[in-house]
Amino acid sequence: QVVGGKVKKPGKRGRKPAKIDLKAKLERSRQSARECRARKKLRYQYLEELVSSRERAICALREELEMYKQWCVAMDQGKIPSEIKALLTGEEQGKAQQNSTKLAKAGKTEANSSSP
Repeated sequence: QVVGGKVKKPGKRGRKPAKIDLKAKLERSRQSARECRARKKLRYQYLEELVSSRERAICALREELEMYKQWCVAMDQGKIPSEIKALLTGEEQGKAQQNSTKLAKAGKTEANSSSP
């Protein structure tokens, strides 16, 4: 056969397959399968841990939601839950402390700026 001015020999194209030892090929295949199973096992463990942590978070949020619902029911009945009272008094105390520290800091800065 003459193609493009060159003589081509009929036969197979590309590389000739290298003579690979059959036992070595089987061992590589087994090793690859072992590694694949190990990766799969790790992936499933990770996913199971992720699912269980999300389930715990969901349970905690449901409990918190139930607590807020109970607080709302109590407030609809004209009662203020002790937890809310504690939060409100804690916030008021926190605001008073913040204001006093702000005033003290302002006084210090004024004293520092007035004395050169």
